[in-house]
Amino acid sequence: MPYEYETDGAAIYAQSFATIRAEAELDRFDAEEEQVVVRMIHAAGLVGLERDVKVATGMVRAAREALTNGAPIFCDAFMVSEGVTRKRLPADNDVICTLRDPEVPDLAAKLKTTRSAAALELWRPRLEGALVAIGNAPTALFHLLEMLEDPACPRPAAIIGCPVGFVGARESKDALWEANPVPSLIVEGRLGGSAITVAAINAIASRAE
Repeated sequence: MPYEYETDGAAIYAQSFATIRAEAELDRFDAEEEQVVVRMIHAAGLVGLERDVKVATGMVRAAREALTNGAPIFCDAFMVSEGVTRKRLPADNDVICTLRDPEVPDLAAKLKTTRSAAALELWRPRLEGALVAIGNAPTALFHLLEMLEDPACPRPAAIIGCPVGFVGARESKDALWEANPVPSLIVEGRLGGSAITVAAINAIASRAE
């Protein structure tokens, strides 16, 4: 039995984004921020997500400038790094996830933390001016904040902080927003995840030059 449904990819795309813009509350975002938030809503399939998104002034511009200048993108999880659309990157930017590095298990044991958190220690040599995307592990975001409390630690250009979950997710994002070490984007509360984080990265990258 045949089903009636839209089969034109371009039409699906256009209708999806028209629906988001018609239904979502986007007035508080500037033009650059709105484009990112719309992509995040699309990835989540959730109009209303915008009410939980907070974007620091200048965050999108800082992230785009970093990518234009060739900065790497550091990701806490492979679900994030593998979702980045490489052809959208303006400078063939490296997309790095160190979670499977052989040093990580010993680092985690030494630091008495999760592997997701310990893996960030391997970012230090190239962290200066990078774009950081945390979309999975609250412990990773907390550890990043601990690293950035050290004045000697290199500073990224911008942080996408969207870990998801029921333990530490809300608290880690609140801590990032309050500490404000660099311009950041967060989704408040328990919501977040790899798809939303990837959508933010790809939206930022698509307008970089």
